[in-house]
Amino acid sequence: MGRDYRIGALWIGGSLSYLEQLCLKSFVDAGQPIVLYTYEGVTNPPAGVELRDAAEILPLTGFLRHGRTGSPALHSDLFRYHMLAKQPDMIWADTDAYCLRPFTTPNGHFYAWESDHGLNGGVLGLPPDSETLRALLDFTSDEYAIPPWFSAAEQDRLRMLRDAGAPVHAADQPWGVWGPAALTHFLKATGEVKYALPRVALYPFHYRDRRQMLKPGVRIEDYVTAETYSVHFYGRRMRARILSTEPEGVPRPGSVIGRLLKAHGIDPRAAPLPGFVAAGKLLPAEAPPAMPPALAVAEAEELSLTSVADLTGAAVGDLLALWQKTGCDISLFDADPSGPFAGGGSAGATSDSLLSRGVPAGKLHLISGPEDIRPVDLILNLDGFGARWKQPLSPVVIGALSHADTLLLSDIRKGRGAWHWLKALGPTEALGEAAGLTRVCTRTAKSEVQPGWAGLARELAGDTGFFEDLGEHSFLFIPRSEKVLVVTFDNLDIAMNKREDRRPWGFDFIEKQGWSMLGVMAAGWTWYRDRAVSAMFERLRDEGFFARFERVVFYGASMGGYAAAAFSGAAPGAAVVAISPQSTLDRSLVPWESRYKTAWGRDFSGPFGDAAEVSSAASKLVVLYDPYEPLDAAHVARFRGGNVMRLPAPLLGHRLGSSLSQMGVLSEIILAALDGSLKPQEFYRALRARRSFPRYQRELFAKAMARGHRKLALRMAERALQLNDNRPLRQALRQARAGGEG
Repeated sequence: MGRDYRIGALWIGGSLSYLEQLCLKSFVDAGQPIVLYTYEGVTNPPAGVELRDAAEILPLTGFLRHGRTGSPALHSDLFRYHMLAKQPDMIWADTDAYCLRPFTTPNGHFYAWESDHGLNGGVLGLPPDSETLRALLDFTSDEYAIPPWFSAAEQDRLRMLRDAGAPVHAADQPWGVWGPAALTHFLKATGEVKYALPRVALYPFHYRDRRQMLKPGVRIEDYVTAETYSVHFYGRRMRARILSTEPEGVPRPGSVIGRLLKAHGIDPRAAPLPGFVAAGKLLPAEAPPAMPPALAVAEAEELSLTSVADLTGAAVGDLLALWQKTGCDISLFDADPSGPFAGGGSAGATSDSLLSRGVPAGKLHLISGPEDIRPVDLILNLDGFGARWKQPLSPVVIGALSHADTLLLSDIRKGRGAWHWLKALGPTEALGEAAGLTRVCTRTAKSEVQPGWAGLARELAGDTGFFEDLGEHSFLFIPRSEKVLVVTFDNLDIAMNKREDRRPWGFDFIEKQGWSMLGVMAAGWTWYRDRAVSAMFERLRDEGFFARFERVVFYGASMGGYAAAAFSGAAPGAAVVAISPQSTLDRSLVPWESRYKTAWGRDFSGPFGDAAEVSSAASKLVVLYDPYEPLDAAHVARFRGGNVMRLPAPLLGHRLGSSLSQMGVLSEIILAALDGSLKPQEFYRALRARRSFPRYQRELFAKAMARGHRKLALRMAERALQLNDNRPLRQALRQARAGGEG
């Protein structure tokens, strides 16, 4: 049973706006005592709010503001820690925290996750004997302290400056250094993070959903649950949003905040937001800066920045500033209008420029294909897609780059249609304008299976099938025939695009054959390394599920190809068809595998870990791969069993399935492989279609040139261009002739 607590909050001084009045009044109306500490007095507090001198907690010997933003957050962070230490019967609440029910806790700990990665101290309770509270007080006692969660390189840089007599003050360090970042670090370090409440308890509206509170028709009941104590309004950003979008600077009556104002009897016109004038415009001093730099955006958005990706090669200055401030890793794409992996040379030029300015080589990562991508905190699309180039960003690439809190910063130009496709990636808002460009930020949450999918999956399964939702993975069994069961696994692309109308990998093809299917689906680049997945396959094996079928085939590509080979161990004697598979990502077994860093930390041990070993129990393992892709070929070489049929498809790349599909031969090859009738000679006969396939022509030309067969390469290119237009090949031929080659 929780004890009774008072609420403590801080207001430096002056008038409250209606947002602060609403939040303070919500505690009074919930029956919870609230004390508002102030240094300069408050002219319009709601009735029932007790005012006290803030100097009782923290004397105002100096006032700390963040250097870049001017925010008083540093002083507010310091104040709340001292208040908790001196007032054991108090829980801290920001003045933008709206109370739904009284705050209480049986152990003094009262805080919640705000994202998958971090906690917020907007509402904070810590008992006097808390190790986290002691650590926070000690850390904030030194205004020049070096945060222990910073990267080793950044800590070394700060120590060097300190030793040279120029230490970096907390006000000049990244946003949140005394707030969410410090709180998250010390809660995890002490183990007290185990007391954290779920996000819905204190932050039911995610930051990226904050605008929903201003939309008429949105109901607060759709976001809060019985676990919810409070709703966070994200004050500074919410105030700016209201001033820029709401008539007369007041939320509309049918919105969440509009209804709450009415329910608590708050008159918004009697306490307007700072910066509001009669015309409803921002005062010049409050106006957002034109085209804010990436570092300013990252700090204003309170990002805990450890990684950034540059898509366009137009952000050298921003990347340098971000690295100097945070020591972040930098991923560089070689983009041009045709896509993010076009090889336009921008990555190399950016890398050279950053190296010359002191960025260590180990901090730079060149992205040459989807397999190199890992999630980052910030994506930069400056003067690229939607501005310099009309083409939209690839949602697959953005999905692969995104985790729950990723921010995409873009420059867009009117007439490019960028607003439409950016909003499809996530909530998007303008930050500033200059020289005909608008800088916008987009919250690109990693794709998840939407709630409607579960209902659709159960409908597909029917009365005799089943759907099992395991969280990060799910199993869908669709019974059709007891002759053939095909077990399929999502590949990398499908795993990043979850929609309500999704289907398992190979669904349409398998449905046409009248075969039963077991679709195993992933909510990201997981390589299915989840104990729940292994347990599910063990359960199906032990229940005799696979034994019901005359023929069982495990089928997948890339990540899905690995899973098909690995989990075939649950059905010894089954066949496997794998396109460009990995054998494992266990670093002790394949130290040469440099791709897929996002999955390196996963556990590849256990009975279904090493696909090369487990698949030896399959009746046949058919592997399609490009022998000129060295890492793919190295994985295939690890499959050494006598049951292996290797089918090399030279110069068609890792995305071999896509290449074969574009050539129009994938269906016949896979059909024969799945029904067991595929012979090598039939495969090579079908592969003849590659002769007119643009990628093959281009790769063959490049290989011939690289090996010194110039005349042969030129003749091949000339003949290929007579048969069909191939722009990249035509350009390569023109360059070769201009260089006097051949």
